[in-house]
Amino acid sequence: MTEEFLSGTTGDPWESANLALVEEAVRKAAAAEIMPRFRQLAVHEIVEKNGPHDLVTVADRRAEEHLTASLTALLPGSVVVGEEAVHADPAVYEALRGDAPVWIVDPVDGTRQFVHGDPGFCTLVALALRGEVLASWTYAPALDEMAVAVRGHGARVDGTGIRSGTPEPGRFLQVAMSHPDFTTPQEKRALLALRAEGVHSRPCGSAGLEYLAVARGELDAVAFSWENAWDHAAGLLLVEEAGGTDLTLTGDRFRVAGGNALPFTAARDAATARFVHELLASGAE
Repeated sequence: MTEEFLSGTTGDPWESANLALVEEAVRKAAAAEIMPRFRQLAVHEIVEKNGPHDLVTVADRRAEEHLTASLTALLPGSVVVGEEAVHADPAVYEALRGDAPVWIVDPVDGTRQFVHGDPGFCTLVALALRGEVLASWTYAPALDEMAVAVRGHGARVDGTGIRSGTPEPGRFLQVAMSHPDFTTPQEKRALLALRAEGVHSRPCGSAGLEYLAVARGELDAVAFSWENAWDHAAGLLLVEEAGGTDLTLTGDRFRVAGGNALPFTAARDAATARFVHELLASGAE
């Protein structure tokens, strides 16, 4: 059912009307629930979830509700694992291990940026089946950029194919990473190992937009210490279909349903992923 949903009349997903309908649903949710509140939020519309760096707004909640209704209507029998739904009921996350098609949704990835009026936020949607991500949509509404990836069929930004390429020899690697202060002691040691010769590391912004930068070859790698599917599913497929790859601390590929050894990295190419992984592993010892 899910594969048929993505296939066009010739078997090419890029010709599928459903692929376009998902993109339209994402754009509509952003236009109706997110952008009218960008730089217009009232104080009572912003709430801390788990601390001052973990915010939620009325835009997050309403955009997720909008997407839940529209996406499940497009694919009957599908379910949604969304950031706000899981916050309300952690059991929702278990759908990632079930047999129903799952829409993985982060309505506003980069809520902190959104709250501060910074355009560096995005809406993330991925379609997964039995733990495998089949397609993803990364939409930056304030920048009006839409990145789409389909497993086995590449990645595009606004309809144009993208490739991650390889880092230029001799140049410092550019790596965006989780802030070490919000990690376990072992994860902190691992991330601090990225402050190495030949590497320029910085704190990450919106995870979805950092993945997009890797997929475009504008950033060499990311390193993250958390595994929430809504933050990573869309971007990891985008990177993979652009030519990159990912590795967890044990050297395994990232599993969207969870249970990953952290931190993990996603990079423009396999060699860069191995290099960043080796630094992380050395720091975690």
